[in-house]
This record gives sequence, C-alpha cells and structure tokens, in this order.
Amino acid sequence: MIQDSVFVFSEDLLEYKFSENHPFNQLRIKLTLDLLTHLNAIEKHHIIPPRRATDEELQFIHDPKYVNAVKLAGIGQLSPETGENYGLGTEDTPIFPNMHEASSLLVGGTLTAVDYVMNGHAKHALHLGGGLHHGFRGKASGFCIYNDSSVAIKYIQEKYKARVLYVDTDAHHGDGVQWSFYDDPDVCTLSIHETGRYLFPGTGNVNERGQGKGYGYSFNIPVDAFTEDDSWLEIYRTSLKEIADYFKPDVILTQNGADAHYLDPLTHLSSTINIYREIPKLAHEIAHQYCDGRWIAVGGGGYDIWRVVPRAWSLIWLEMKNNPNRYGTLPSEWVNTWEKNSPVPLPAQWDDPPNMYKPIPRKLEITEKNKQTLDKALYPIRNQSKKEAN
Repeated sequence: MIQDSVFVFSEDLLEYKFSENHPFNQLRIKLTLDLLTHLNAIEKHHIIPPRRATDEELQFIHDPKYVNAVKLAGIGQLSPETGENYGLGTEDTPIFPNMHEASSLLVGGTLTAVDYVMNGHAKHALHLGGGLHHGFRGKASGFCIYNDSSVAIKYIQEKYKARVLYVDTDAHHGDGVQWSFYDDPDVCTLSIHETGRYLFPGTGNVNERGQGKGYGYSFNIPVDAFTEDDSWLEIYRTSLKEIADYFKPDVILTQNGADAHYLDPLTHLSSTINIYREIPKLAHEIAHQYCDGRWIAVGGGGYDIWRVVPRAWSLIWLEMKNNPNRYGTLPSEWVNTWEKNSPVPLPAQWDDPPNMYKPIPRKLEITEKNKQTLDKALYPIRNQSKKEAN
C-alpha cells in the first residue's frame, strides 16, 4: 500500500542504551510515539519495523576492522586499550552488551526509511532512532557508534544514484556526515549548530566549505550561545531556501536533533518549541518543491527527553501528515501516563511559557553576529549568482 508517510519503529530500538544514567536515552522515541497515539495522529499501518544493516552496508562508511571491534566489544572480547583507539569504552560511548546488534538496527532503520521513500512506497519517512551524526569511519564519537545518516547517504548514491541534501539542525555540529562527503559534489551538507567555541565537537566553522570537487557543497552556520527563536529561524529559512535553490537535490535528509532548546541540559541556546514547529514545515516545502516530496527525517540529539523531545519530534510527524493539531493543550492522558516516571513536571501545552527564561541582555549583539555569520556562509552562492547575473 502506498502511503504519504511512514514511521519506523520497534521496541528493539530502545536496546541502544549505554547505561541508566547516560544522557542519550532512546525512551524519548517511545514517549514521542505515545504522544502521537494519544493525539490520534498515528495508526498501526503507519508504523514499519526497522531491519538490521548488513556488514556490507555499514562498510559503505565504516572500516571493516572498526565494525569487527564493535562486535567484539558487545560480547566482552575487546581490550580496553584497543577499545580506546576506536572510541569505545569512553565516557561518551561506554560499551554495552550486543552493541553491534543495537547499532546496526539504528542504521537499518534509516535504510528502511530510505527504501520506502526512494522506491515510491511513501513520500516521507520518519526514523527517530537515527540521526547519529558524530560517528567516523573508524571511531565512535559523541554517543554515536555507527553513523546512520552517512551510511544512508552512501546507500542512496549506490542504489538510487540520487543527489542528497543533508540538513542538520542539531545544536552540535554534524561533523561525521560532513567529513564523509567533504569532497563529494553530489552531497550537499548544511549544519546549523551552536558555535564550537563552547560545545562539542568544536568543529563546524563557517570556512569549512568542502575540498576538491566537493568545495562549495559544505555549509556551516555556527550560531552564538544564547541565540533565540527569531535569529535562529532567520538563519534556517534563509540558508535552506538559498542552498536548496543552488543545489537542487533529488532527495532531502533532515537530522532533527532537539537540543537547541533552552531546557536542554547539554547546550547553551535559547530557542523554544517554536523553532521545532517551523523546522519540518520548511523541510516539507523544500521536499515538494525540488524532490517530488522525497523527504527522510531522522532524530539526533535531545537530552531533555520529558519536556522537549516528545513535543519537538511529534511536530515532524504532524507536519508530514498535514495534521494541524500543533497548538493548545497536550492530551491529559499522555501527561498522566508519564508524569509518575518523569523527574520534572511535564508540559500541559504545546507552547512553552513566555517567561521560561529571563531576557537575554546581549540579544541585539547576538542577532547581528549571527547575521554576519549567515552572510559569510552564503557568500559563495550569492557571489556566484552576482557573476552569473553580470
């Protein structure tokens, strides 16, 4: 059956779990799906199970020796010294049982989403278990063992011969994906993130534009700490529209980290739920304008799993389904179901309270600085347009 949108999920995705106290907690996917269920916004036929990525698929991006190291780590047969060389067994990415199986399922979930969209079985696909954008060819990094977005983009190139626009709105720079395609003119990456001066991974400077044939296809817009909604959205709308028009993709893959929110414990930005209502709206528009609707969306960061992530991620699905139920009160049944588990009071409304934080004293300065960064990031496109006009 052809559907407009599919939602990739199974309980097995929750097996990607470093420890009880680790900030990366995939329970947020279940919280999101439950919110959508209580909104009567999703039905069983929309939900499709992920498959595991094969070793061959993982090796589109990852070194075979690294894949083997992950397998050995998951069965307790990797020495600490070797693990450290591969970024395994660190504070960020502790070793856990069957970590290869759990990680390959996350990658396979994104590949499942890709196949549904690229085969024409659905216009849009959402896989909130994916979005692990820090993984490198031979090393785990930043809670990410395998890099599902990088594998998926290479898979799209190999199987479908398509040009991919990758859009990353996580507060952390999408470094792993950028470096995977830094010299590839058929993949365009856009990352809008908090400046690396204060935040992991410290990369994503505006002058990281690609190399060789890929020069001019990597875009980074590092925004200042404490950036608020208006400035963030101006950057997002302006950059995505101009870059999509410049690159003219066949498919759009969006990474939807929800950690630019003021309440996120790991970052220093001051956005509200408003940006998460607008992010998927423009992505949806761009997909239909340039890609015949082909839009694959994955998850990513987001460490306030109770108050922020379920609302932010639900808004992606609601946009995919053109469901207007994105304002007013949240279902009381959802709040009552999860309140007893939550360490913080759950929100009763879609929108954040207007007095969530005190006014930012440097607002004008931050906004102007971000605008200058945006202009620098888009200079090559605008300069080329001027030359062509002359």
